[in-house]
Amino acid sequence: MDRKKAEADLRKYYTVFLQLGLIVALAIFILAVKVDLTSEAPDEYTLDEQDVVEMEEVIQTEQIETPPPPPRPPVPVEVPNDEIIEDVNIDINSDWDLDDRMEMPPPPQEEEEPEENFFVVVEEMPELIGGLASIQKNIEYPEMARRAGIEGRVYVQFIVNEQGEVEDPRVIRGIGGGADEEALRAVRQAKFRPGMQRGRPVRVQYSLPVVFRLQN
Repeated sequence: MDRKKAEADLRKYYTVFLQLGLIVALAIFILAVKVDLTSEAPDEYTLDEQDVVEMEEVIQTEQIETPPPPPRPPVPVEVPNDEIIEDVNIDINSDWDLDDRMEMPPPPQEEEEPEENFFVVVEEMPELIGGLASIQKNIEYPEMARRAGIEGRVYVQFIVNEQGEVEDPRVIRGIGGGADEEALRAVRQAKFRPGMQRGRPVRVQYSLPVVFRLQN
C-alpha cells in the first residue's frame, strides 16, 4: 500500500481548527449579548382628552297661586217707588226720672198639674156585678177577626166612679181585627159596686181582660 502524503494528513491541524471554532463561537455569543433586542419606547405619549361635562344649573320654578275670583255682587231688587213708608212716632217722656225705682214684672206662675181625683188601691176594690161572664156574654165576635182567625185577650183600663159606672175606658193591650173596639163597647155597659175608702165610695182606677176565643 502507498503511504499518504504529509499535506493530506489533517490530524496535525485538529487543534488549530478547534481553537478557531471556539473563537468564532465566543465572538458570536459576545455579539449576541451586546445587541439590545428591546423595542424603543415612543418619544411622546398622547392621551386622549376626556370630554368635559358641563353641569347646567337647574333653576327651581315657583308655583304662583292665583287668588280666587271675587264673589259676585248681589243682584239688586227693584222696589216700587210708589210705596210709602209710614213714619213711626216714638213718644219719649221727658219727665222720666232715672232715680225712680223700677217695678219688676211678676214672676211667671207655674201651672199646677191637676191632681188625680181617683185611687189606684183602696180598702175595698170595686166589684164587677155578675163577674166577667156578664161582659163575655155581651161580646159579639167581630167578623174581621173571625175570618183572620184572631184570638187572644184585650186589656181595658177605666175608672169606676162613685156610682159604679165605667168612665174613660181605653185599650192598653189589644189584638186588632175589630176586637179592641168590641171590648170597649162591652166594658162601657158593665156595672160595678163602687170602691170604698174609709167608709165612703170613691173613684178607683180598674182594669180587666176581655177574652176572644173562636169555637171550633
